[in-house]
Amino acid sequence: MKDTKQGSIYELNGKPPLGIAVPLGMQHVLAMFTGNIAPIIIICNVLGLPAEQKAFMIQCGMIVAGLVTFVQLYPAGPVGAGLPLVMGTSFAFVPTAIAVGGTYGLPGILGASMIGSIAEIAMGFFLKPLRKFFPPLVTGTVLVAIGLSLLPVGVKYFAGGVGAPDFGSPQNLALGFFVLITIILLQRFGKGMMNVAAILIALILGYLIAIPMGKVDFTTVANASWFSFPMPLKYGIEFHLDAILKFAAVYLVVGLETLGNISGITLSGLNREATDREMSGAVIADGVGSAFAAFFNVLPNTAYGQNAGIVAMTGVVNRFSVATGAVFLMSAGLIPKFGAICAAMPSSVLGGAVLVVFSMITVSGIRMIAKAGLDGRNGTILAISLGLGLGFAQVPAAIEQMPGVLNHFFADSVVASGILALLLNLVYPQADEVVKAKDQQAA
Repeated sequence: MKDTKQGSIYELNGKPPLGIAVPLGMQHVLAMFTGNIAPIIIICNVLGLPAEQKAFMIQCGMIVAGLVTFVQLYPAGPVGAGLPLVMGTSFAFVPTAIAVGGTYGLPGILGASMIGSIAEIAMGFFLKPLRKFFPPLVTGTVLVAIGLSLLPVGVKYFAGGVGAPDFGSPQNLALGFFVLITIILLQRFGKGMMNVAAILIALILGYLIAIPMGKVDFTTVANASWFSFPMPLKYGIEFHLDAILKFAAVYLVVGLETLGNISGITLSGLNREATDREMSGAVIADGVGSAFAAFFNVLPNTAYGQNAGIVAMTGVVNRFSVATGAVFLMSAGLIPKFGAICAAMPSSVLGGAVLVVFSMITVSGIRMIAKAGLDGRNGTILAISLGLGLGFAQVPAAIEQMPGVLNHFFADSVVASGILALLLNLVYPQADEVVKAKDQQAA
């Protein structure tokens, strides 16, 4: 590697000048910004929380994402990978948070998130023996379930949001399609930053168009202060066993996603496999950071795949550059007006973007399952897991008379599909030739 100032951006521990580091850090922020705030907006809207609370939680989400990113970049003991992993609010927990929130509200979500994170922390410490229980078939099934269960949420936003007096109006649909088409055009023809930040640029343009249409209410922005530090546990916290178990199940799958992102970064940026220490530290930081996020009133954090993609595309693995982006996130989180502006985004504008994001989650799961193969065994496991997991959740009346435990289990499509895939993978025997091939590879 070159040891010049500019060459050091391709070194993990290089120290390029701020004029080079800051744009590279902002590139990562632009790529993850929408994903960081959208889950918060969705949960707040589903729970019917006021705009002021939504703005406050966005503020907390930005600060937490910046802090946890720092820990991944510069580990504290066993916590952190020491790699350019960018952290943010996880979409994977949205379906489960909606299910839990419908019963226990925001305090129940935060309590389940905090205690459930112990599952991922334990996974990080005992990574090797646990990984065999979560092959691509199981993880891919969960990702497909997450994506498919979120699609109706995205469509509702596209149409203006549940409860909107003009739900499904031509104006709402026009805004949603404008954002969607802009994303497609930027990703097809955009170069550099225009391509990487396609979703964020489309959201900004849609937001600006919505203002003269009377779709944006700036009352919360005007009332928000210029500077404040988020208060922990502002909305309380509650602990319910069934909610904790649901979150714990999702945490295990999210830990595997993080492992995939680490492998992508080290292989493409450092030309090597990730070490056991890096993998363990990253997963532990995921769990610890998510517990910290719950303490500061927001959903769990996880490593973002789109940022791992930027590293693969550019080859820039420099931690210092990514750290400048983390500083921006924390700084923006200290300015409530910034969070209020994000919270005022019209639902149809956000819907045009998240519909694409949710679909990509589904596609990621399909890719993972395709790698495992869809032979008779795998196809059967996938069919049963998604059929029961998604089917019962879409027809709540069918599970009303089930025992309490089963009712809670099938009410959450992501947890049901994931656990069914896990159990079936363990009890469903593999074909002899597959077992022999794996034994030969191990030998």
